[in-house]
Amino acid sequence: MIIADMHCDTLSRLYANRQQKTPYSLRSNPFQLDLEKMKQSGYILQNFAVFVDFGKTSTPYDDCAGQIALFQEEAQKNQDSILPAASYHEIKRNMEAGKISALLTIEEGALCQGSLVRLQDFYRLGVRMMTFTWNYPNCLGSPAEPAAHSHSGGLTPLGISFLTEMERIGMIPDVSHLSDEGIQDVCRYAKKPFCASHSNARSLCHRNRNLPDPLIRSIGAQGGIIGVNYYGPFLSSAPNPQGRHYSYAKDIAAHIRHISNLGGISCIGLGSDFDGMDDNLEISHCGRMDLLFHALQKAGFHDSEIDKICFQNVLAFYRELL
Repeated sequence: MIIADMHCDTLSRLYANRQQKTPYSLRSNPFQLDLEKMKQSGYILQNFAVFVDFGKTSTPYDDCAGQIALFQEEAQKNQDSILPAASYHEIKRNMEAGKISALLTIEEGALCQGSLVRLQDFYRLGVRMMTFTWNYPNCLGSPAEPAAHSHSGGLTPLGISFLTEMERIGMIPDVSHLSDEGIQDVCRYAKKPFCASHSNARSLCHRNRNLPDPLIRSIGAQGGIIGVNYYGPFLSSAPNPQGRHYSYAKDIAAHIRHISNLGGISCIGLGSDFDGMDDNLEISHCGRMDLLFHALQKAGFHDSEIDKICFQNVLAFYRELL
């Protein structure tokens, strides 16, 4: 089994615990993702998101800088297992050395403060993917959730400028968390493939954060990739008998089947959202990816298709863009 995952929030979780004077390490921690558990599942690549909730901090830019510094520190301390990667060449080199690649991303375009210079600074720090929004409207566009903002528009003119500049410098636009109108704008203006790093299918679970069928088709048609999210409320609209939105591997496989039927098998990847969600998970941590492997087999996927879903599609996407 080999895994490449397009989204986790482990950086922000490690950073928050450090701020609370209860530091944990990337090598081993009680969270959903660490190096020891990644090795159990054969990880070759993990995207690590810098995430800052602007509604819960008075120092968003300090928090961003702190998370990037933490990423660099943990990579330095764990060079025997994981190395940063900012290009496909570096990903390939790390694979040949038997190391996991760590790709730095940003989940909240507001961290650029509306400045293309700040975007370029993030690129120089190794950031290679960024969402336009999180759950708040910002100067780049409107979010999919909360619902009150879901129909307030798409990309702003500045957001379109950011899209153009991201493509120019080699930073991948990420449409997860963006409104439908915003994703339509990216489809309209993008000259290169882009991704939804951690999004599911709305027709299987009606949440604004999930993608409607026409947008799944559009992303696939433009050579993009969708990383399927493991969060229970994005997998099934109905709670389980205990009243919880539990995340089952079979439901993840069902979203993968639906998206692949619409966008093609090459548009599917994994975007777990580990450490950015609750613990109501059958795949309780990244060391249990065998559960998804077996669920995909039961869903009728051949081993060659499972390889595409679990790592090959993501590598091909990065080979083209990084």
